[in-house]
Amino acid sequence: MAHFAKLDNNNRVIAVHVVSNDVATNEQVGIDFLKNLHGSDNNWKQTSYNSNLRKNFAGIGYTYDEDKDAFIAPKPFDSWILNEETCQWEAPVAYPTDGQEYKWNEISQQWNIVE
Repeated sequence: MAHFAKLDNNNRVIAVHVVSNDVATNEQVGIDFLKNLHGSDNNWKQTSYNSNLRKNFAGIGYTYDEDKDAFIAPKPFDSWILNEETCQWEAPVAYPTDGQEYKWNEISQQWNIVE
């Protein structure tokens, strides 16, 4: 199955549709199929569950960055920084690797253990 993100005028993902591989033999054929089905004024980009296309699988609320040719999730916290290579948000402090579960605390700018 091929997956396609429907974008609004600001390149925000507003829906993700699945098209059979029998129909979407390549990206443009899939886009043409969806435009015929939903209207030619819609903007579509193919996305991939295994992230081998456009860095990340598109989700509703994500943004498509044309320069990076990538889908980028909404920024989870003001302090987080976009990794330009992966197009994923990263905390300013690395996640601890001691096997415990942590939750980010934006006020203290640190990871707190989940009780």
